[in-house]
Amino acid sequence: MARPASDTLRAHMTDQPVLELLLGDIVRLRRPHPCGGTDWQVDRLGADIGLTCATCGRHAMIERRPLERRIEGFVRRGDRSISAVTAPVAQPDSAGAVQAVPGRTTRTRSATAPGSTP
Repeated sequence: MARPASDTLRAHMTDQPVLELLLGDIVRLRRPHPCGGTDWQVDRLGADIGLTCATCGRHAMIERRPLERRIEGFVRRGDRSISAVTAPVAQPDSAGAVQAVPGRTTRTRSATAPGSTP
């Protein structure tokens, strides 16, 4: 018998809050990389997290939830201002209204791009 859609969605959700990761964080993972390093730098944020090995420079993409389980701790925290600048800005909906993102200001673009003629 098939489960209702609401049950399948709930099976993947957890009660734990999302771990706050910042660009530039250095995290220590539980298992070492084949090169022997355990420290990784966060260089991309989103549903998938981009990590660069601090020992050999290898880049890896890991889904957020599995990464949260693998993190042993933070070696060094990144800069909040860099992470805030790269966070997505709200886009206008079909009616043209912009939904504000809490704690963010919406940037407006000029009618012409820099270096182009109007």
